[in-house]
Amino acid sequence: MRLATVVHEGREQAAVVTDRGLALVADINAQLGRAWSTDLFTLLQGGLSPLLEADARAAGRFHDPASFRYGPLYRHPRKIWGIGLNYRDHAADLNAVYPDEPASFIKGDQTIIGPGDPIVLPPESQRVTAEAEIGVIIGKTCRRVSEADALNWVAGYCLILDMTAEDILQRNPRFLTRSKNFDTFFAFGPHLITRDEVPDVLSVQVGTWKNGGLHRENVVANMQFPPAYLVSFHSHVMTLYPGDIISTGTPGAVVIEDGDVAECRIAGLGSLTCPVSRPSM
Repeated sequence: MRLATVVHEGREQAAVVTDRGLALVADINAQLGRAWSTDLFTLLQGGLSPLLEADARAAGRFHDPASFRYGPLYRHPRKIWGIGLNYRDHAADLNAVYPDEPASFIKGDQTIIGPGDPIVLPPESQRVTAEAEIGVIIGKTCRRVSEADALNWVAGYCLILDMTAEDILQRNPRFLTRSKNFDTFFAFGPHLITRDEVPDVLSVQVGTWKNGGLHRENVVANMQFPPAYLVSFHSHVMTLYPGDIISTGTPGAVVIEDGDVAECRIAGLGSLTCPVSRPSM
């Protein structure tokens, strides 16, 4: 099942994305007398059910996805974990020491934007990079889960563009939190793809693109710390809750400037694009 948040009648609403088109959850409720939440984050809290997709097909009211503007999947997760240097090639790009444990950090929800929303370059930085990543979305509250069991706690996956003020980070690695947390520095969507649609996440190919050209791509199997390990590891740090996001690291970061278009492409899962702007002072 694929889920999205789209703007309809002036507000963001949950939708089911099918091969027949996009079904608004509000329409499903109206057609079938259901009481599904029309907010994607609230749906996650209750546990995603395959019955929702069955209801979407039974309701039979579909829209052209191109007729909607997509928002971020949701705006206020309890936390976003980011992972740095999870592919060896990316560590080499930065001349960084490759970590023997996940190099993780937390981002605030003020960084969140959706597909097509502008990445705004802050005046405090002259070198910002965009990084395509596959995101893991937690589906059930978990604490101290094993790596072998970890994916059973995952609702699904999403596409991410994560940004870094790289010149700030290079001044001092202790400035990582600041370099990652400027407004508009985290785009995710357009779809939440449930785990049953990605039977082998290790085979997924993730690519960072700019202005329609490929910058760097790699396969998830080449991560030092694969998704199951990251879920398990961080569940031993703190409790993970439905809707929490783990952004698993990028195959390569590309410098972005005013007028560019940054893009995450993941084979079989889709594309996420955002324009880049630097407002005049």
